[in-house]
Amino acid sequence: MKISVTVNGEKRDNEVEPRLLLVHYLRDVLALTGTNVGCDTSSCGACTILLEGQSVKSCTVLAAQADGATITTIEGLAGPDRMHPVQEAFREHHGLQCGYCTPGMVMAAVSLIEEVPDLDEAKVREGLEGNLCRCTGYHNIVKAVLAAAKTPARSAS
Repeated sequence: MKISVTVNGEKRDNEVEPRLLLVHYLRDVLALTGTNVGCDTSSCGACTILLEGQSVKSCTVLAAQADGATITTIEGLAGPDRMHPVQEAFREHHGLQCGYCTPGMVMAAVSLIEEVPDLDEAKVREGLEGNLCRCTGYHNIVKAVLAAAKTPARSAS
């Protein structure tokens, strides 16, 4: 079936199998490999993207279901010569280790900052509970999200 989506500001038209998952469309068809496949069970959040501005685990959505939608992946979050405020906060506050979960964690954090005013540690931990990091204890991730939420641009790209 033919789908048409806008990914990172670029309109894309492709033929896809009706059962193709969005994560595999992004990785295999569009070569946007920042969106990771971590568990194949929707438990880890490594495949989190923004679908119509909302964080979504792209392994839970068929590419066909995204027809007509606007999608942002980690590759489209900021420009080529600058980082998004959330990415910058993750760097500054050491909110990553191996980096495998980082794209999904960043995308979930961007959405969380937009959706929840007056974030505190408990709200960040609750808001990110669907994203797993196997390398760290989340403390620096929470610090990074709180710092990004306080930046003047907040989650502006």
